[in-house]
Amino acid sequence: MIQLWPNDTTARLRWIGWTTACGFLLLAGWLWRVQVYGHFNYTERLANQSQRTLRLPAPRGKILDIHGRPLAESRPSYTLVAYLEELRPMFREYWRRNRPPGKLTRAERTAAEIRLRHQALSQLVLSINPGAPFTLTERELQKHFTEQLALPLTVLEDLPASALAALSENSGPTRGLEIEVYARRVYASPSVSHIVGYLRRNDNPDEDDDSFYHYRLPDYSGEIGMERTYDEDLRGKHGSQTFIVNNLGYRKDVLVEVPAEPGSDISLTLDLDIQNTTLKSLQASGMKAGAAVVMDPNNGDLLAMASIPTYDLNHFYPKVDPVQWNLYREQRPTPLIFRATQERYAPGSIFKIISSLAILESGAAKTNDKLYNPGFFALGNRKIKDTAPIGEHDFRSAFKHSSNTYFIHYGLEAGVKNLIEMGNQFYLGERTGTLARQEVAGQFPTLQTIQGRWFDGDTANLSIGQGPITVTPLQMAVMTSGIANGGSIYWPRIVSMIRPSDPDAGSEKSFAQGRLRRTLTVSTKNLESVREAMLADVEDSDGTGRQARIPGLNVCGKTGTAEINTPLGRDKITWFASFAPYDKPRYVVIVMLESGASGGSSCAPVAKKIYEALLKREKQSAPQVAAN
Repeated sequence: MIQLWPNDTTARLRWIGWTTACGFLLLAGWLWRVQVYGHFNYTERLANQSQRTLRLPAPRGKILDIHGRPLAESRPSYTLVAYLEELRPMFREYWRRNRPPGKLTRAERTAAEIRLRHQALSQLVLSINPGAPFTLTERELQKHFTEQLALPLTVLEDLPASALAALSENSGPTRGLEIEVYARRVYASPSVSHIVGYLRRNDNPDEDDDSFYHYRLPDYSGEIGMERTYDEDLRGKHGSQTFIVNNLGYRKDVLVEVPAEPGSDISLTLDLDIQNTTLKSLQASGMKAGAAVVMDPNNGDLLAMASIPTYDLNHFYPKVDPVQWNLYREQRPTPLIFRATQERYAPGSIFKIISSLAILESGAAKTNDKLYNPGFFALGNRKIKDTAPIGEHDFRSAFKHSSNTYFIHYGLEAGVKNLIEMGNQFYLGERTGTLARQEVAGQFPTLQTIQGRWFDGDTANLSIGQGPITVTPLQMAVMTSGIANGGSIYWPRIVSMIRPSDPDAGSEKSFAQGRLRRTLTVSTKNLESVREAMLADVEDSDGTGRQARIPGLNVCGKTGTAEINTPLGRDKITWFASFAPYDKPRYVVIVMLESGASGGSSCAPVAKKIYEALLKREKQSAPQVAAN
């Protein structure tokens, strides 16, 4: 038998000593591993658990009109927020006084806590500011409890001055409620809604933010219009805040704060006064849908572009109410389409401006050639109605009376090829590139198109702006500008400059004015004949555009009425394309109205109001000469 335990007392003590020493050595080694070797690992984990970084969105830059007036800007908004940790004593007391009687299951207790916590907070807010719109739901409050304890909870937004004064005076003793200032997006006028565009809340972190930030305050990105096209410039550079949280996740001390840098300002060529007048003039027409464009023919600058019906951008921030959004979507005609660039229309008789040039340039007719109008044009078994007076018409007379007979007859003589080539010089069927995601190209036949099933009836329709052709009001403004200025086709310009909010942060970016796209290849004589005919259409007492006449201004124009088929039956698209004054044009005004009576009776009066506003602007900006 083997003996494991020695009989000798000294040996036994020695054995116990070595065993004890080995135990202490093992314990010391383990403590060294935990406290020394694992020091850096635990320090890193501790810091990660106790520090949190919050992403702070930057105030968006302004969108300004030509005079520097804000069309969209971020203004200070005073918001009442709650820090839930400091309100815990109040929640416990409210629970003690209002808890349901009897024994509760875990689910029942949780539901009761959520309900009573919400009641306690709502009563606290109402006690401080009676009548305040407390819209925070139980679900939102509970989500904040479980997911965002370190952040302040928004209770009341966009406080008016009266509520701000009351809260500042009465909420001093109440711990857990504070007033903070956030940036709120504010829009100047519904007249610019389609151009400026709206924002949408963006809760998705950027790729470079995903691993660095623990929390994000609400941020917004442009959804459409200028807000989207220049979103990167407008949004600026976000800031950050690093703070300590306790073991429950509540925020304590702020360690580091990096302020956000505001976005750049975008300056437009629009004039807010003219923009508002353009919208009001369209609305005063009595029509439900339409658009108008005001352009400088000498450089392509857009002074106004308005569309009806429109909507209020302030309904979209911080988020659009679902009921309001459904109203916008279901409204007919819809306000969500920008009819100046985003909808296609048959041009009707304003296309006769292009037909005139094609006819004169081809030699099919001279300005003094006369053609008899019997009140219709017979094309095979078809009779096309002519509203011009029965009798003979030369070019000037046919133009100002908008004779279908004259333009169909000589349009057939000129040939469809000349009509198409002239339309191509004005870039019909192509986008101008002015508004990203808000512009359609329209339709215009090509030389390849006419190689297929193309008949004289198609050419007849094309000659008077019917048939296979659709345009936008902006395209017609570009066309009319080319006539007004003597043959220069400019790219439209709506953005003039991007200017950083901090001059030291970067340099200004300017967009060139008067970018020439092409020069018309037409004779000066024929171009002048068209300009004179447009003057006669307004200035002569029997012209179809006479309701746009303004004494001393010499407005030149062309009316148009296009017949279209709709699901509800036949309808009309009415137009007035114009420029003024005749000798040295400064303005182009295009008016289009859906379901109008005629271009002369529906659209010309709208254009007159816009011209009157332009003249008023000139008088106000002219230098005042002191009387001697």
